[in-house]
Amino acid sequence: MKLQTTKYIFVTGGVTSSLGKGIISASLAKLLQSRGYNVTIQKLDPYINVDPGTLNPYEHGECYVTEDGAETDLDLGHYERFLNLPTSKANNVTTGKVYQSVINKERRGDYLGKTVQVIPHITDEIKRCIRYLAEKKDFDIVITEIGGTVGDIESLPYIESVRQMKWELGHENCLVIHLTLVPYLEATGELKTKPTQHSVKVLQENGIQPDILVLRTERELSEDLRDKVALFCNVDRKSVIESINVPTIYEVPIRMKHEKLDIVALAKLGIPEGGEPELKPWKSFLKKLKSPKYEVRIGLIGKYVELKDAYKSISESFIHAGVMNECKVILDFIHSETIQDSNVDEVLSGLQGILVAPGFGSRGLEGKIIAVKFAREKNVPYLGICLGMQCAVIEFARNVLQLKAADSTELNPETSYPVIDLMEEQKGLTKKGGTMRLGAYSCEIKDDSKSFQAYKQTSITERHRHRYEFNNKFLNNFEEKGMKAVGINPDSDLVEIMEIPDHKWFVGVQFHPEYHSTVINPHPLFVAFVKAACNA
Repeated sequence: MKLQTTKYIFVTGGVTSSLGKGIISASLAKLLQSRGYNVTIQKLDPYINVDPGTLNPYEHGECYVTEDGAETDLDLGHYERFLNLPTSKANNVTTGKVYQSVINKERRGDYLGKTVQVIPHITDEIKRCIRYLAEKKDFDIVITEIGGTVGDIESLPYIESVRQMKWELGHENCLVIHLTLVPYLEATGELKTKPTQHSVKVLQENGIQPDILVLRTERELSEDLRDKVALFCNVDRKSVIESINVPTIYEVPIRMKHEKLDIVALAKLGIPEGGEPELKPWKSFLKKLKSPKYEVRIGLIGKYVELKDAYKSISESFIHAGVMNECKVILDFIHSETIQDSNVDEVLSGLQGILVAPGFGSRGLEGKIIAVKFAREKNVPYLGICLGMQCAVIEFARNVLQLKAADSTELNPETSYPVIDLMEEQKGLTKKGGTMRLGAYSCEIKDDSKSFQAYKQTSITERHRHRYEFNNKFLNNFEEKGMKAVGINPDSDLVEIMEIPDHKWFVGVQFHPEYHSTVINPHPLFVAFVKAACNA
């Protein structure tokens, strides 16, 4: 169903952060998509970093990479996993990007000598970014999630931009959904609406009346409470939506359908409801997720394990792959700095699979290499992603090729055996972005490999985020001793996949398969890895 005019939905948050604006946005988008509309979601992030590429994962969780090589907020991963559609650099806008663009225009003289100000120049740039998605892809509906919490100083230009768009385009073309918390006080046995009332008041003070309120809660909302919120927040009764805690984020679209969030939104925008949402595959996924036949324990070896969002896409990929195998994947997050030769058997015992996670820098690297050795020698199914592949290469070089000083030049520039190194054309570049492979690259897979058995095709495209590569000068040495390069980039001849054919299941990939896994299309490598772990 094609609309003549693009409609805009804005999702803001109040009371506290981390309420799940991204999941609510993705769930609404899923329902609207299921009704036949062409929908996309974008994230506006208030931080001044140009992108999260330089942020420590402890600061902001994982850095998600799009097909076109943008380093973005992790919420874009949720958008893709729910909609089964790729996002792009246009789907994530930061304050840093906005100010960078405005300053560049000022330096070029685009403003014809005018004084550059937050209003109108910053807000105009924000609105341009919001509209750009609709103009670029001709979407029916653009959902825009505004990061942070209403009342934050850094969010004010975004809130003002929303106010202006509602005034410019009319209320029939712009909708504001405000997500707040309704806390439960154990001492009094009450759900309290005052925080929501104050949050809405802050929005109103900034010139925005929310059209729909989504209330995050631990307990069911009574009819009286909904009436109270509607009355004091100046919204109609049917626009007060309950978002109760659920066991899995994948249940939220079903909950939002039950609450009729999509129907209320469509009615306020004057859009036909379209067909009934086709959610059979989604419901089938949920049914299998809740009723697994098996359990498997897999160790995720990383150095940011205290914050599980640092590996969000990997965790979600295991959920998708587990459902495909009718198996519950229990992930043990193991800090690589705790793994030593003296305790590796104790730390990793009982695991049916081992994944060494991506990362940058030397901290915790030796623990990852020890974990690789354990998986290789104990015949435990292994998947290494990015640095996890490089660790597998270094471990094999040291312990099988007997090149004891083998290393990556990222960590030891003076190593005698640089099995992981920069390409020659990269070595003269000083800016980190100049030496990064970011975004989608092609890979040709050999048909006698475990990877081919998983993908069932020889030509694939996967996303990258790394700087150093396998050093092809050592390739013959590796293949003679039993580690094979089974995936090669056809344009640069760079190694993309390494395997040990004699092992039960040992695969290292230079790319990030987790970025391609969705609810409807679980990633084949994760599916194959979990299957191997189930059979271990």
